[in-house]
Amino acid sequence: MTVLLNEKTRVIVQGFTGKIGTFHAEEMMEYGTNLVGGVTPGKGGQEHMGKPVFNTVKEAVDEAGAEASIIFVPSAFAADSIMEAADAGIKYCVAITDGIPAQDMMTVKRYMYRYKKEDRMVLTGPNCAGTISPGKAMLGIMPGHIYMQGEVGIVGRSGTLGYEAAAQMKALGIGITTSVGIGGDPINGSSHRDILEHFENDPDTKAVMMIGEIGGPQEAEAAEYFKNHMTKPLVAYIAGLTAPKGRTMGHAGAIVSGVGESAAEKVKLLEEAGVVVAPTPSDLGVTMERVLKDL
Repeated sequence: MTVLLNEKTRVIVQGFTGKIGTFHAEEMMEYGTNLVGGVTPGKGGQEHMGKPVFNTVKEAVDEAGAEASIIFVPSAFAADSIMEAADAGIKYCVAITDGIPAQDMMTVKRYMYRYKKEDRMVLTGPNCAGTISPGKAMLGIMPGHIYMQGEVGIVGRSGTLGYEAAAQMKALGIGITTSVGIGGDPINGSSHRDILEHFENDPDTKAVMMIGEIGGPQEAEAAEYFKNHMTKPLVAYIAGLTAPKGRTMGHAGAIVSGVGESAAEKVKLLEEAGVVVAPTPSDLGVTMERVLKDL
């Protein structure tokens, strides 16, 4: 099994005919993703890359059976695109777009909570690398060749550190069920804890790698969830041990503003919960290898 995405998932691209949407749609199709079309308002009825273009997400759901969407829409309009996907019945949405205003994402979160949990669209991002189920489907902008199919789940705020983890594990012969980027913005669609629950419920995921960073409460919440609910081993790395307090570092959400938000504090919380913490980025693969040998 995989989490959120497999080879049968019927995918559309919002912002399909734009330069960025076109480039990554081609990459995803080459990887094997079941892309059934895309959405560009005003261009409905046309074909692009051999796939139908729709004016609205609702049309794509009704006519092409779309289940998942990826957002390549400029930041000023991206929130509306996410809410359109939720309203149309899309089950899973990946928002790649960077720079969506925090106020817009607050509106998106409130909008999505109008729906019952069982009917609510799962959103990852914004400002993320996407999701990949190796050997099956890719819904994102990552280099697909560095991922090997296997038994470890990855969830991370940093796309590039997620790539590093995947590449190191592949070199050691360790594969991945699904890798999920949740994005580095202060307000995102899914938290570490949300994705950990998916991996905990997936029978084929034997262990999980979590990549966090300074700022926000997400890693502390993940530590609590792991301690109280997870039966599978969790390896974590927290970026930003040398970051000064009060300064934005990298992602918009990576700013320490309260107690428990520094890297050192997060490492302490995770270790106290029983999580195995990798000391440096170069230790991601070998730390997971050591944990898997103990299973």
